[in-house]
Amino acid sequence: MLRTALKPRWLGLFALLLAIMAACAQLGLWQLHVAQDKGLADALRKAHEARPALLDTVIRPHEAFPNPQSNRAVTAIGTYAASDQFLVGPRRLDGRTGYWVVTPLDVTETGARLAVVRGFVTDPTTPVDPPAGVVSVDGTLAPGESPAAAPTGLPGWPREALGSIDFSVLVNEWPGELYNAFVFAQGEKTAAGVGIPAPEGVRRVPPPEVTGGLKWRNAAYAVQWWIFGGFAAFMWFRMVREDAQESLAHEQAGADEGDPERE
Repeated sequence: MLRTALKPRWLGLFALLLAIMAACAQLGLWQLHVAQDKGLADALRKAHEARPALLDTVIRPHEAFPNPQSNRAVTAIGTYAASDQFLVGPRRLDGRTGYWVVTPLDVTETGARLAVVRGFVTDPTTPVDPPAGVVSVDGTLAPGESPAAAPTGLPGWPREALGSIDFSVLVNEWPGELYNAFVFAQGEKTAAGVGIPAPEGVRRVPPPEVTGGLKWRNAAYAVQWWIFGGFAAFMWFRMVREDAQESLAHEQAGADEGDPERE
């Protein structure tokens, strides 16, 4: 069969086969990327369009983070613990380097603490005292972060800055229970429902992009392209095999005709 495959016509078809398989592979990957992009767009749309849910209907203190709820719109009601406010960074926002302002919120319903990213500052000396009294925080839910080296040389805050929102650190420093999640605050209101603007020099931090699933129709198209490439390879192999079998049959027939013992 190898000798047959080396015939010029089969070598030419093999080169064409390689081109077809490469094209099918690329088209399949393109459709897979389209499926991922559309799945991400759908996940983002659903996350942003979802009505805010009360925090404790989504996650309870010390519960594992519900991964599908990443970027879920939530509302938390409680009182800020200004004495435990700290900076996290350095971080980037719109091409600028700065720090997240993180303030723990003692949630009224459970008494547990929730880390709230109230905003982003480029100047670590910017005063960002949280509002006093009961507040309602509207934002998006996010899981804790991996450990990171803390920045140095920052001016005095109620506590030292951290490199990330790492609950393995906070659980040993905050009293009582805490949530294994934090919130990117997008708005704050007083108990009377009056909006509280972000302090001067502080920008709200938009939630990170959601990692969504696949758009199955486009994923199916990707599989179809890959199947087509595999089918082309199968057809080339089958035609070469049939040609080899025919050549072998002709050779055997010629050998039989030239054998005197068979006359």
